[in-house]
Amino acid sequence: MSDRFFEHRVTAEESGVRLDKLLSTHDFMPSRSAAARLIDDGFVRVDGDVVNKKHLPAEGAFITVEMPKRDHGDLEPEHIPLDIRYEDQYMIVLSKQADLVVHPAHGHLTGTLVHALLAHSQELGTMQGDDRPGIVHRLDKDTTGLMMAAKTDHAQAALSEAIKIRSIDRRYITLVHGYITPDTGLIDAPIARDPRHRLRMGVVEHPKSKQAVTTFRVLERFMAGPHDDGYTLVECKLYTGRTHQIRVHMAYINHPVVGDQLYGACKVKADMGLERQFLHAYRIKLDHPITGKEIALLDWLPEDLATRLDSLAESSMGRTEAGDEVFAEIAAY
Repeated sequence: MSDRFFEHRVTAEESGVRLDKLLSTHDFMPSRSAAARLIDDGFVRVDGDVVNKKHLPAEGAFITVEMPKRDHGDLEPEHIPLDIRYEDQYMIVLSKQADLVVHPAHGHLTGTLVHALLAHSQELGTMQGDDRPGIVHRLDKDTTGLMMAAKTDHAQAALSEAIKIRSIDRRYITLVHGYITPDTGLIDAPIARDPRHRLRMGVVEHPKSKQAVTTFRVLERFMAGPHDDGYTLVECKLYTGRTHQIRVHMAYINHPVVGDQLYGACKVKADMGLERQFLHAYRIKLDHPITGKEIALLDWLPEDLATRLDSLAESSMGRTEAGDEVFAEIAAY
């Protein structure tokens, strides 16, 4: 079998199982919905005949599946530099730079990460639609750091499911305003579109609100200065992946992210001149969606954020135990 054409003889155990369900149990098929689409589009035959997805193949029936060439619609590849930290035939992990939108949207129809991925690889997963080839999850335009992309439909479906069941460890470093007293915390507050500001999300009690859970560990605290009320360096771990989740949750507990132009106070001196949020996806740990091999990557702060953090050294109140652990891990990486 090639990676574009698959053959299968129906076993006794599979006899009488709906065709779309039967196909979804095999490694070459990323999901039941993908199987159903291929059947509906005529790419699946049973004993040489095109059938519908409800067909119940008998034992010994011969199934052939043609995987059509991927089509990414009207998107054109663009040669935008990518900082790739891991890549194989199934997936990519890259460090996304600031000022880069992940996929096309209103106002950002070109120059996105998707366009860069198309220039980098001929093969990208199609499970998220023609305008989001390879995309598994997103980072905000001005949030930097590690993110995944999938090169096959099966890997894309598996990674998306792993995020859904919370088996991928994703952690962020953020600098927030003020002094957070407890060393650890959990924020479990539902998020929905802010009814008063269409560009903002918020903690909202509404039927359309979605559960959002963030845990945090304080890494280091910094004394207040003449233009600020001090800062806290925090590691956040996502258990859900809502839009702007960390930014919304930190603002909700009255510790907005430094430099956040949407949820912060936007005071130039207190924000240390930053015009983007001090938020960086610094760690990702997962089991490879195909091989099962553990992938663990670290990515320390980009220059603009590292420079601001270094400038606070003299006002440090000392690192916590978690801070010592994280900085030692980064130094040894």
